[in-house]
Amino acid sequence: MHKVILVLLAGTIGSAVAQTPTEKIRLNQIGFYPDAPKVAVVVGDAAQGAFQIKEAGSNKVVYKGTLSAPRANQHSGKKSRIADFSNFTKKGDYVVEIPGVGTSYAFSIKPAVHRDVAAGSLKGFYFQRVSTALPEKYAGKWARPAGHPDDRVLIHPSAASAERPAGTVISSPRGWYDAGDYNKYIVNSGITMGTLLSLYEDFPQYTRQFDVNIPESGNQVPDLLDEVVYNLRWMLTMQDPNDGGVYHKLTTPSFEGMIMPDKAKKPRYVIQKNTIATLDFIAVTAQAARILDNYKKELPGLADSCRTAALKGWDWVKKNPEVLYDQNEMNKNFDPDVTTGSYQDRSGQDEWIWAATEMYVTTGDQKYLDGINLFPDTPLSLPSWNQVRALAYYTLVRSQKKLPAGGAQYYNQAKQVLLKFANDLLTDLDKQPYHTVMGRTKGDYIWGSSAVAANQGIALVQAYQLSGDRKFLHAALGNLDYILGRNATGYSFLTGFGDKTPMRPHHRPSVADTQEEPVPGLLSGGPNPGQQDKCKTYTSSYADESFTDDDCSYASNEIAINWNAPMVYLATAVEALMEKKK
Repeated sequence: MHKVILVLLAGTIGSAVAQTPTEKIRLNQIGFYPDAPKVAVVVGDAAQGAFQIKEAGSNKVVYKGTLSAPRANQHSGKKSRIADFSNFTKKGDYVVEIPGVGTSYAFSIKPAVHRDVAAGSLKGFYFQRVSTALPEKYAGKWARPAGHPDDRVLIHPSAASAERPAGTVISSPRGWYDAGDYNKYIVNSGITMGTLLSLYEDFPQYTRQFDVNIPESGNQVPDLLDEVVYNLRWMLTMQDPNDGGVYHKLTTPSFEGMIMPDKAKKPRYVIQKNTIATLDFIAVTAQAARILDNYKKELPGLADSCRTAALKGWDWVKKNPEVLYDQNEMNKNFDPDVTTGSYQDRSGQDEWIWAATEMYVTTGDQKYLDGINLFPDTPLSLPSWNQVRALAYYTLVRSQKKLPAGGAQYYNQAKQVLLKFANDLLTDLDKQPYHTVMGRTKGDYIWGSSAVAANQGIALVQAYQLSGDRKFLHAALGNLDYILGRNATGYSFLTGFGDKTPMRPHHRPSVADTQEEPVPGLLSGGPNPGQQDKCKTYTSSYADESFTDDDCSYASNEIAINWNAPMVYLATAVEALMEKKK
């Protein structure tokens, strides 16, 4: 059994190519599996007729093909053509060449071609760890001192109770920095943890061999779970032990500047308990409890602590079913004012569905579904921090053989909903300018659009697992291609992976350290026509091009744990499925 070893900064073999690559040819800058689709896209009017594949570093032609008819981009009106070389299967390093246009970045064709991508995006979470130093042994040139010990966190007046009055000092260390900032948010940790725990449940054998060079590597727990546990232990400290409610976030009143973690010294608070944060917490701890039951010797007491925490949280939400977090209202009543990420959600319906489902599957008790409309008559939404219903359905279908008596009806309904959702994603795929599911509608290009692509990929993987229909797997691969360069910007959005990647993400350690390259393995947000940051360096307002590689651009070039998690899932799932196919 091989192990996946992380290369801290993965480059491609583009330096071997004599020609300067053209920006007009867009493709996955890492490469392709021998027996899977291989597509490049050429943009503009100059290309037509033939294309060829050449060995990287030489002029030897190994494959010839014909470009597709032009496709019109629904966002920009620009023309593109498809170079499909899927039936070329020889392992090696190559470029695409198009007469009159030029050559592409170099890429590989080989098995396990995305192994380093999967490992690198998981390692990205290590670089986000709070309360610990990152030594060179594990972090390479991105080593840094510890920041935010979080052993003297204050109870904000909004979170005060008789047992913990305002100003009470608690300890709440560990966890991950949420995004480009230095705070920790339960709601966003919820979907992040749910996605990573789901990856383990869906592909346990593959993730057990994942070694990404973190301090826990080599123990008897998979590195994926070791990383999850680092955040889980923080989450457990965010539950009020007196009543079971969960604090919304641990934060400074306002964002820190672009400084290193150890230089950030503002006071930190836990903020108001509320229903949605507690429901997300319940879902995560219930799911973690059943997974960590397999590691009772290695992680003594942790599964039991998670189960107890989930039960206590459930008691709290049943008594407090509609406590919503409203930061502006809170600031009218309590000081200091808090202006960091609000993660406000106006409806908890989907969180109730997710939490109840995880409790049902973990405990086998039907009572958790009582009073829950598990399948509301509304279209399913792609998972996001404020829309987690799909996570419940993923759990139901993967747990088919473990569901309690009567659970078959839930499995069948969830399967039907997920397959319809995935089939809808494939609508008009053959007409899309980049031949990807991602980008069919302008609505795909929201804040964190790269995660939209990754989460669409996860939905397609789920459909493939349910149906065995390879159209879903191939479409998931297409979205991975999108993230790694086959898109309207020409960027591979994962830092450190590919020839053209973000160099100036909105990420405080990457801005404040002394390294030219940003921390690797972090997924940049991607095109966002909202351009809420008002940066002056955007060069396009077209939905699929609205991106700028500038650290001022938190709207298009920030990183976030809830974006990295589906990136880890998609790259790892594709690797596991392609390895299984061999």
